[in-house]
Amino acid sequence: MSTTDASIPAEPRAQRPMTAREWGMLLALATVWGGSFFFNEVAVRDLPVFTVVVGRVALAAVLLLAVLRLRGERLPRGGRIWAAFACMGLMNNALPFSLIVWGQQHIASGVASILNAATPLFTVLLAHLLTRDERMTGGRIAGVLAGFAGVAVMIGAGALRDLGVHVAAQVMCLGGAMSYALAGIYGRRFRAMGVSPMGTATGQVISSSLILIPLVLIIDRPWTLPPPGPAAIGALVGVATLSTALAYTLYFRILATAGATNLLLVTFLVPASAILLGTLILGEVLLLRHMIGMALIGAGLAAIDGRPWRRLTRAMRR
Repeated sequence: MSTTDASIPAEPRAQRPMTAREWGMLLALATVWGGSFFFNEVAVRDLPVFTVVVGRVALAAVLLLAVLRLRGERLPRGGRIWAAFACMGLMNNALPFSLIVWGQQHIASGVASILNAATPLFTVLLAHLLTRDERMTGGRIAGVLAGFAGVAVMIGAGALRDLGVHVAAQVMCLGGAMSYALAGIYGRRFRAMGVSPMGTATGQVISSSLILIPLVLIIDRPWTLPPPGPAAIGALVGVATLSTALAYTLYFRILATAGATNLLLVTFLVPASAILLGTLILGEVLLLRHMIGMALIGAGLAAIDGRPWRRLTRAMRR
C-alpha cells in the first residue's frame, strides 16, 4: 500500500473531533460488537469455529443484500470495486477472524483481548505512515496508550502474567489486530469511489463469505456435523444480524465521516461494553478494576478527541 492519493484518498475532515452523532454511532457499534462475545460463546458449543464464522458473514451478507434492495440501492459493478471489496473482506473479516480464532485455541481470551486492543496503536502508526491527513499527535498517542492500559486493567493481572507464553498464538492475534488497522485505513477509499456505507458493508461481507466458504467445506465439512440446537441457531442469527450486519453498517458510516483512527477507538470500548452487558444481563459482578479500566479508557478517548482537554485547559487559565 503506497502513500499516494490514488491509493489512500484524502480525507481532510479526519483530524477534526467527532460529532455527537458519530460518538453515538461509535457507542452503538461497541455495544453490538460487545454482544458478539456472548453469541459466539453459545454458538461454538454446538458448531466448529469456522462454521460459526462462515455462518456469521454469509447470513449477514444475505440480510444486508435484502436491506440494500429494500432501500432501492444496487451493488456497484466493475472489477475495480469488487477487487477492493475482496481486499476489504480479506483484511477486515477473513484474515483477522481466522488469526484470532487460531490464537485463542492456545491462549486465554483475556490475553487475546489485550492483544486485539493494540488495533488503535497500529492504526495511529499506520495512518501516520500511509495517509496525509491522519497524522500522529501527542494527544492521540497518549490517548491510545491510556486506552490500552484501561483494557489491560479491566482484563486483570492474571491475564497479563500469561503474556510471553505461546508466542506464536500471540503473534497471530497481533496479526489480526494489524489486519483490522489496515482495513480501517484501506476502507476509506470506498467513499472516494462513490460507494455508500450500506453498499460497502454488503460488498465486503459477500466477499468474505466467498473467501471463507471453501475453507469451511475443506476443514469443518459441515454436512457431517450433527444439527445444532435452538440456542446455537439463535446465537448465530444474533451474531449475524446485530454483531455483523448492523455493526458493519455503523462501521462504514463512521469510517466515511470520522476517519480510520477515530473508528478504531471502538476496540477500546468493546471490552467495556462486554463487561457492562455481562453485568446488566447475565448478573456478573462489576469489580473495581473494571471501573478503573473504563475510567482510563474514557480519559484516553478524551485525549484523542481533544475537546475535553482544551476546555479544561481554558477553564484552568481563567
